[in-house]
Amino acid sequence: MYIANEWKDYEIIDTGDGDKLERWGHIVLRRPDPQIIWPLNPSVKEWKSADAWYHRSSSGGGQWQNNTKLPESWIIEYGKLRFQIRPTSFKHTGLFPEQAVNWSWMMNKIQNANRPIKVLNLFAYTGGATVACAAAGAEVCHVDAAKGMVQWAKDNVKLSGLEDRPVRFITDDVFKFVQREQRRGNKYDAIIMDPPSYGRGPGGEMWKLEQSLYPFLESCKTILSDNPLFVLINSYTTGLSPSVLHNLLHLTIGSQHKGTITCGEIGLPITKSGLNLPCGILGRWESV
Repeated sequence: MYIANEWKDYEIIDTGDGDKLERWGHIVLRRPDPQIIWPLNPSVKEWKSADAWYHRSSSGGGQWQNNTKLPESWIIEYGKLRFQIRPTSFKHTGLFPEQAVNWSWMMNKIQNANRPIKVLNLFAYTGGATVACAAAGAEVCHVDAAKGMVQWAKDNVKLSGLEDRPVRFITDDVFKFVQREQRRGNKYDAIIMDPPSYGRGPGGEMWKLEQSLYPFLESCKTILSDNPLFVLINSYTTGLSPSVLHNLLHLTIGSQHKGTITCGEIGLPITKSGLNLPCGILGRWESV
């Protein structure tokens, strides 16, 4: 498992009864997580001091129960990277802290490439990877179908003092964007993607990972440069094995470029128990 264990502004304090107790800077939140099927340890007193607790509704969705007056948003840092945290109505906070293992890996790859690197970040959400790649010196194209998420990503880039870096923000269906890039002849040295299990583009375009990911990767390989640096896939789809990502990368990117493929679970350490919480999977293709 790839463990994001270099955080100072974030930690999972404890887990149990389907919930995780997290510290985001100076704010402690309690949020549900389907992977947590073990009981809560009542001797961990921090459970009683959460600033807010997200309760799921039996009819879908949920709401926050605030025990203290939460700020609308606040900032946390990962090294020199800065991110805006904001609890949303669908339990998310605008950041997936386990992705820090990928940020560090990508930054290292870009900084050691010794050449200009052009990155395409697809399903780019609030721009964690965009911020990391821009900070490492890459030119970045950030694409997401949700206008609000793209604005959030712009805010994160600015918070990190990177607004003068070559970052292009696109609100669009990612499949259509890639097809247009094919027609334009645009190429990228690195491609990052965090595809959802299900989704719809701005025009109602349907995405279902099991049906869409392979043809999407086939399209993406045509816009890789002649000397690509890496391709990264993240997935939170329940039941999908890391080996599936390995096979997909082998059949698509690996069929055209020599390189190595590594896949596995991604996770976060739990302070009180010393365990690690699985948070999804990743697949990486990188040049030899």
